[in-house]
Amino acid sequence: MIEPFGNQYIVARPVYSTNAFEENHKKRDRHHKTFLDHLRVCFSCSPQKAKRIVLSLFPIASWLPAYRLKEWLLSDIVSGISTGIVSVLQGLAFALLVTIPPGYGLYAAFFSTIIYLFFGTSKHISAGPFPILSMMVGAATVRLAQNFPGNTGSSNNSTSNSSSLDDYKVMVAASVTVLSGVIQLALGILRIGFVVIYLSESLISGFTTAAAVHVLVSQLKFIFQLTVPSQEDPCSIFKVLYSVFSQIEKTNIADLVTALIVLLVVSIFKEINQRFKDKLPVPIPIEFIVTVIATGVSYGFDFQTRFNVSVVGKMNPGFEPPTAPDVAVFQETIGDCFAIAMVGFAVAFSVASVYSLKHDYPLDGNQELIALGLGNIVCGAFRGFAGSTALSRSAVQESTGGKTQIAGLISAIIVLIVILAIGFLLEPLQRSVLAALALGNLKGMLMQFAEIRRLWRKDKYDCLIWVVTCIFTIVLGLGLGLAASVAFQLLTIVFRTQFPKCSTLANIGRSNIYKNKKDYYDMYELKGVKIFRCPSPIYFANIGFFRQKLIDAVGFSPLRILRKRNKALRKIRKLQKQGLLQVTPKGFICTVDTIKDSDEELDNNQIQVLDEPIDTTDLPFQIDWNDQLPLNIEVPKISLHSLILDFSAVSFLDVSSMRGLKSILQEFIRIKVDVYIVGVDDDFIEKLNRYEFFDGEVKTSILFLTIHDAVLHISMKKDYSTSKFKPSQEKDGKIDFTINTNGGLRNREYQVKFFNRFIFT
Repeated sequence: MIEPFGNQYIVARPVYSTNAFEENHKKRDRHHKTFLDHLRVCFSCSPQKAKRIVLSLFPIASWLPAYRLKEWLLSDIVSGISTGIVSVLQGLAFALLVTIPPGYGLYAAFFSTIIYLFFGTSKHISAGPFPILSMMVGAATVRLAQNFPGNTGSSNNSTSNSSSLDDYKVMVAASVTVLSGVIQLALGILRIGFVVIYLSESLISGFTTAAAVHVLVSQLKFIFQLTVPSQEDPCSIFKVLYSVFSQIEKTNIADLVTALIVLLVVSIFKEINQRFKDKLPVPIPIEFIVTVIATGVSYGFDFQTRFNVSVVGKMNPGFEPPTAPDVAVFQETIGDCFAIAMVGFAVAFSVASVYSLKHDYPLDGNQELIALGLGNIVCGAFRGFAGSTALSRSAVQESTGGKTQIAGLISAIIVLIVILAIGFLLEPLQRSVLAALALGNLKGMLMQFAEIRRLWRKDKYDCLIWVVTCIFTIVLGLGLGLAASVAFQLLTIVFRTQFPKCSTLANIGRSNIYKNKKDYYDMYELKGVKIFRCPSPIYFANIGFFRQKLIDAVGFSPLRILRKRNKALRKIRKLQKQGLLQVTPKGFICTVDTIKDSDEELDNNQIQVLDEPIDTTDLPFQIDWNDQLPLNIEVPKISLHSLILDFSAVSFLDVSSMRGLKSILQEFIRIKVDVYIVGVDDDFIEKLNRYEFFDGEVKTSILFLTIHDAVLHISMKKDYSTSKFKPSQEKDGKIDFTINTNGGLRNREYQVKFFNRFIFT
């Protein structure tokens, strides 16, 4: 019963142990679904389920019939044109990261967008090339191209070998893209898209920042127009930097000046677009403007002939016929492909989640995997490379008023026009301009270095994950760096659960609230009672740490106390059997003052016997272990009589930890310390019962609903125990010594004062 009084309340209910609560409240018989039940549901069929499956596989079928033509079409057209222009330029620029001719970037921009239109669930992201994925595909391509016959290992091969090498690189990039798409499609069909949760926000941020550094370094050879050998082993980024700066005197000044001007202009106007995004009807298409101007200047002044600059070159109109992937490439790049699939999905899903929350529509992670996978398969078949979504491109599509993926369709049409009709106009464009455009899109990722300060203030572990991921990725490369970063992140989780921040609780304000006693002033701790809280799962790796923290909290080792008491008991029993310790109605008389050393040696040789429960049933008296013992036998004294373990934050135990926990409880119980476990849920208790955790020593009666229930139970139990004494019993002359939980060398009716009397014969 709860009675509110203003901002206070009074609760009147019985003190509940788990057993008492289950006696008073009948539980429902719940049927937990088995694996076979889930299989039956999965393979069942009905018209409603068939319709739901079709709509989930083809999301366009659900939103296209509800399309508001008059309200949304104009916004989608404007957004699509703006996004399409950006897609063309980013496709050309990001192809350089894959180390293939720029024209193939247009295929990646076109096919990814078309496939996502039919299968994607986000209404606002722009599918297509992403610089980090392009860099990852390029890393795999460079590694395999090193074994290509005639490859000199430099970026400028002879004319006779250049064409065949480019064809081989295109084939490798396409094969990598297809396999990445197959992995994504398989994960989506099997409904295990949850694997992306192992890529935390800190890890993705650190990885993309390090990848942006790789992109920056990889574009230096185009900006300076230098011959830089391809590198793909760990620490390759430092070798590339050494190669660039060792031949810096060979820089093509025209390319360098052009790239710096383009980078400066793009950065300024991007900042203007960001600051005045609320006032501008559409962002200024600075990439398009700069590209048009740079192409015209390069063509008009014939930069290729006069200054020997590197240009885009021949762009064949139309599409090339589809090609089959090379299975041999699959075998060499399976690790790279899995990393590409995971990173691509993680980036796309995180961006899509932002817009789905902003515009309030559902997002299906598994369907996103299917959409991205199919897009990569088709894109790879037509010689494109892996895509996801670029943050800047998606921001353009959303900020310019895009309502649905019709904007994506318009952008794909813009790319198609360039592929089929006007691609030749971009042939005089300098590659250094494309490199500058690629670097201009990295500002947001490079600015993520500021995350270090924010994460350090909020969570040291997340900050460490960010820094280590960034360092691993920069030093080891994208593939190995990602694998090592995921392993390190999981290691931090293990570390946090292996060394949890356990605490000792106390009552605050004489209420039913219990907090860490180190955090507050007005704390009340019941005498002889310790409340210990563990805030993490208990399993094989941290059961030893849990045990040590518990020992530190109570101030003694129960196993050591148990062994000391058993040793003392053996000595007392031996004295009593030999008649050296005599019991009288008025007290006890000890007729010896020393113990032979052989007795101690005998105890040490039987150490396992000392771990057994203390049995005093054969003695005519009870031993108070906190009182003085015969012959000054030393046993550590303890004031603790009750221990409460708060397991409200313990989500599970494994078999090893259950065995260790039971051993700990038995040690406390055997030294007459009552142990209570509070806050566990029914599933936890069911698991304990299933593993036969409870027996005649560790009973189910130790389970209580809350800390306060256990504390009140202890208080009532101790009050009842101290009120059991009846003075009238003192007149009874019968001497019958037995165990009394209040301790002492006592008889049942009254306490007998112990004294040593030495009799020499």
